[in-house]
Amino acid sequence: MPEAPTPSPAEAPALRTEDFDYDLPERLIAQAPARPRDSARLLVVREQGLADHGVLDLPSLLEPGDVMVVNDTRVIPARLHARRGEARVEIMLNRAEGGGLWQALVRNARRLRPGDVIEIEGAEGCTAKVIERDGGTAMLDFGPDQSALAAALDKAGEVPLPPYIHREGGPRAEDAEDYQTIFARRPGAVAAPTASLHFTDRLLAALDARGVQRATVTLHVGAGTFLPVREDDPRRHHIHREWGEIDDAAAATINAARAAGKRVVAIGTTAMRVTETAARADGTVAPFRGLTDLYILPGFRFRAVDALLTNFHLPKSTLLMLVSAFAGTRRMRAAYAHAVAQEYRFFSYGDGSLLFRCEHDL
Repeated sequence: MPEAPTPSPAEAPALRTEDFDYDLPERLIAQAPARPRDSARLLVVREQGLADHGVLDLPSLLEPGDVMVVNDTRVIPARLHARRGEARVEIMLNRAEGGGLWQALVRNARRLRPGDVIEIEGAEGCTAKVIERDGGTAMLDFGPDQSALAAALDKAGEVPLPPYIHREGGPRAEDAEDYQTIFARRPGAVAAPTASLHFTDRLLAALDARGVQRATVTLHVGAGTFLPVREDDPRRHHIHREWGEIDDAAAATINAARAAGKRVVAIGTTAMRVTETAARADGTVAPFRGLTDLYILPGFRFRAVDALLTNFHLPKSTLLMLVSAFAGTRRMRAAYAHAVAQEYRFFSYGDGSLLFRCEHDL
């Protein structure tokens, strides 16, 4: 894996988690996507200032030859309910480790011990053995035959909606489609790459007509994306590893665009992270396949990505820190204040922003 670019201690700015906080009225947390999806609003953030647009304006905001990097991960119904005797636990599958092993986040994990066998509720015949447990994380062995787990996910698995999307009695039937992107092909994510939720056939046709290219990558988003930063210094926060891939064709498309002086536009922070993981010092991107725990904070030196389409992120979150690193901390603070004042819709089902890279943290 190419060496991930990080600031040296001398370059790293002083960081406090509280500097990435902001006030958000609860009414602005979107509980359902815009309909149609491409009717969402879009806040454009450049060095010249802020501009209010709509997602359908995206083709006019990009140039012919620019390349969009999209994530083709597909969300699986990763939330399962299980029992060990009379003890009930909730499992969030997080990352497949191969051979039937899954890393999972477990609610009531203290009830589990290595060697325990748990039964998945609502899916007769599906069991898992607890291999190890570390706090709220467990390694579960579903056995080498994945058919029982696949059937359990199909029958009893729930769409793992973020905790700020409120559903009495669990996800609705429409969430299974609403929380899946138009690019979704490769199952493995437990959270959607939500910037891609805005895309429709109509928007893609307009981008094609504009001459905007696409490179498809994969990053299976893990449940760690929802974990809050609890440390006062965000550099002490632990980022969970996620599996990603950039194949030869995607790397070649990105590198050809860069060589032609065109922009690389990451569609979402997941596409951003896997692209920057694979970026070389000269800005070209190498093929990549493996795990990444790239943690992007202010002071990070971006190598490959020139623009980022992303939704609005939670206060004190690693993703708010990422966009601040990319577009400038003060600029993003002003952008979020504007978005709140103009009543943009926030988080996974909310509106979007198009950020252009800032070479100085302003």
